[in-house]
Amino acid sequence: LSSIKLQVIGVRLTGTLSGWTAPKDVILKVAGILTVKGGTGAIVEYFGPGVDSISCTGMGTICNMGAEIGATTSIFPFNSRMVDYLRATNREEIATLAGGYRHILTADEGAEYDEVIEVNLSELEPHVNGPFTPDLAHPISHLGKNAAEKDWPVEVKVGLIGSCTNSSYEDMSRSASIAKQALSKGLRFQSTFTVTPGSEQIRATIERDGQASVFRDSGALVLANACGPCIGQWDRQDVKKGEKNTIVSSYNRNFTGRNDANPATHAFVASPEMTTALALAGRLDFNPMTDELIGANGEKFKLDSPYGDELPSKGFDPGEDTYQPPADSKVQVDIDPNSKRLQVLDPFETWDGKDLENMAVLIKVKGKCTTDHISAAGPWLKYRGHLDNISNNLLIGATNIENGELNKVKNKLTGQYGPVPDTARNYKEQGIAWVVVGDENYGEGSSREHAALEPRHLGGRAIIVKSFARIHETNLKKQGMLPLTFANAADYDKIQPDDEVSLLGVISLAPGSQVTCRLKHSDGTCEEFPLDHSMNEGQIEWFKAGSALNRMRQLIASE
Repeated sequence: LSSIKLQVIGVRLTGTLSGWTAPKDVILKVAGILTVKGGTGAIVEYFGPGVDSISCTGMGTICNMGAEIGATTSIFPFNSRMVDYLRATNREEIATLAGGYRHILTADEGAEYDEVIEVNLSELEPHVNGPFTPDLAHPISHLGKNAAEKDWPVEVKVGLIGSCTNSSYEDMSRSASIAKQALSKGLRFQSTFTVTPGSEQIRATIERDGQASVFRDSGALVLANACGPCIGQWDRQDVKKGEKNTIVSSYNRNFTGRNDANPATHAFVASPEMTTALALAGRLDFNPMTDELIGANGEKFKLDSPYGDELPSKGFDPGEDTYQPPADSKVQVDIDPNSKRLQVLDPFETWDGKDLENMAVLIKVKGKCTTDHISAAGPWLKYRGHLDNISNNLLIGATNIENGELNKVKNKLTGQYGPVPDTARNYKEQGIAWVVVGDENYGEGSSREHAALEPRHLGGRAIIVKSFARIHETNLKKQGMLPLTFANAADYDKIQPDDEVSLLGVISLAPGSQVTCRLKHSDGTCEEFPLDHSMNEGQIEWFKAGSALNRMRQLIASE
């Protein structure tokens, strides 16, 4: 286990959440302050008198999006809102048990934090963040002006609510209350609108209690209980690939091309309530707190603040029981060797005990490189059980610093430019190991393991960056890759795309040690600089064994 000292960032909440402001707006505000990497190496702890005005599921939304600021984890103090939720979900025993330990599930009086952020909920405006990144924060009163200045499309083509982040009963009820107001005036959604229940329980409950019907009557499409468009499970037909357009969702991430595989889509994230309002207006420059809509009779009207129960008065409907018990552990799994979607994983090769020398630079990445850039979702998801096929999306969304283009790198063997995965495969076939060079917060986003599996499968040995997103760095370690950071961030500029890279000191790798990067430039000159790593002894054994799974296999065999 890795044990490092984490900072604790305190977010002190005062005032009361009310009106159009939702729990989502708290994390959207904090993301604007801390940015997508400000919480890296830290726990974010919410405290203060304002906490009690946030529902348990609202706290869940805020903590869910802690990943968007790089936080190791996010926490709230135990309170009565959590007790209510536990009881409503048939966990009375847990509520009672936790209540007995309330004194250690809340911060000590006078607790100190490494940093404190103040948020007054009574003054907090609804926020809409984006496009292309969840930390570009806009209070709703500024969004229209900012969109005009930046030439973002103001027509909202699609509004999407739900997903794991924002599909609680409260979210659905408050959003439905807005749609119902508009419907009473004869107004339906002006944008395409989708609703993704986050669970079978939520789907069944909003079907029973009428919210789903309100959405449908207003022109919405209620989707299956799944990740859906959030991770690109969306065969979008209303715009052509490359067509500039705007969508707004209540999801957690809005990276380039993530939802619909269209890099020209300007994706914004907001609360379900604000997403619903913007989809009713069909415009990004609509502020429901000040602006009016026009009903079917031509009369103007203003939306009232959203309202809705935190928990269903009739209790949750569990819906259809979809549980399937696991097969016996001794079951034989037969996979068609010609399958395009399933493939047996072969163990990665073990380290040969030598330094890693004379490697190619597959790509030097410029700027943001999320797990979506490294391993795209959408149409690629059907190959997630076939490592070799899904590896054909490796880094196709990353920007090559050499030419500013996507998925176009120079093959040092042929001198020709081609797709990143094809170039990686050619190097692997010729026995040439390679590295990726990256910028800040490399691997930001989800815990997508394919983003670490693919470079390893196609012959990569190390990822050298200014800084990593925590989860991706750990995933790389598990697959036997070397995640290395520049001791001096300025050394990023020294690496040229046609350099030959050697990593020296790997043979003496130890916790806290450095690795020397030796560059051989195309003109024959060489230079060296140090690289850092964060591996502990156990993780170094993963590297030596070829992967964490290989190491587990070794340990089991030795018992």
